[in-house]
Amino acid sequence: MHEKTPLIRLSKREDMPKRRIWLIRLGAFVVALLLGMIVFWIAGANPLEAYESIVVAALGKKTGIRQVVRNAVPLLGTALALAPCFKMRYWNIGAEGQITMGAVAAAFFAINCKTMPSLPLLLLMGLGSIVFGALWSLIPAFFKSRWGTNETLFTLMMNYIAIGIAAWLIGGPWEGKKGSQIIPVFRDEAVLPKVFGVHIGWIIVLVITVLMFIYMRYTKHGYEIAVLGESENTARYAGMSVGKIIMRTAALSGGICGLVGFMIASGAHGTLYANVAGGAGFTAITVCWLAQLNPFAMIVISLLLAVLTRGSSTLQTSMGIPASITDIITGIILLCMLGCEFFINYKMHFRKSSGKEAA
Repeated sequence: MHEKTPLIRLSKREDMPKRRIWLIRLGAFVVALLLGMIVFWIAGANPLEAYESIVVAALGKKTGIRQVVRNAVPLLGTALALAPCFKMRYWNIGAEGQITMGAVAAAFFAINCKTMPSLPLLLLMGLGSIVFGALWSLIPAFFKSRWGTNETLFTLMMNYIAIGIAAWLIGGPWEGKKGSQIIPVFRDEAVLPKVFGVHIGWIIVLVITVLMFIYMRYTKHGYEIAVLGESENTARYAGMSVGKIIMRTAALSGGICGLVGFMIASGAHGTLYANVAGGAGFTAITVCWLAQLNPFAMIVISLLLAVLTRGSSTLQTSMGIPASITDIITGIILLCMLGCEFFINYKMHFRKSSGKEAA
């Protein structure tokens, strides 16, 4: 007697045309917007007016556009940093801590180099942040390559250690006025200059975008990362040093995250505070996956999330609904965009009543 055929069976799709893939993703985005309209309606707002308010607040004035770019910089920079790690299936969830340590390094030089001119000081701050971020990222990478530890939990826990270190410094050795729990604002020489009203971090991340695309696609290191991501056994058989690749890639990722911390501390805020990363390390994970590790697609997704973040600030004042509603909208968009990847990668087969399957 034959075993009963399952009601639903999944099979891996073969190569789907890129045009169809992007149509599916566009459809998922439209569905997310429609679901968001329901959320606004339940909250007692006109959905079309709510969306219009978000877009106008974010893109209607120069100040809004500048804030959108400022919000997008850490998201894009961190997503670019995580891309090579995720490509080789090394799950670096520690970007939040690596950003924080980069900001700590930048603050150290800003506080202690009081007579140094602006250009060498900024270069020193940037270099220090890259080194601190890379070293912080190398700790779990070393344990992973040497003893095979779980990098997901390791990097995640190190986030809280980094935030704790920053909080201790702010409330202790670097505290400005006693009891204030804040450090002095950086002097002008330690603040990144602006281009078109936004600190030059936006230029830096665009340069990194191009370099990361070239690195991932056209270099030997990028090829090794891709092979290791496909199969560790294949990489070893080809004579690649798996441990070396892991540590090198983790250091690169942490270094870029540290640079992002420098741009946040020196460019966006001009000081250091405990939650300096502001969740960018976690949100960037979603940016990475939505972009399918494509650096140029990350630009669009980072800007979209930045528009939602900026636009939400006006909802409470203009329409009387909580700004947190946009967190729900953002979550719906991310859920739909991630969910559509299932239909891109898998095909569902339903059992017919006759026992035959329908493709």
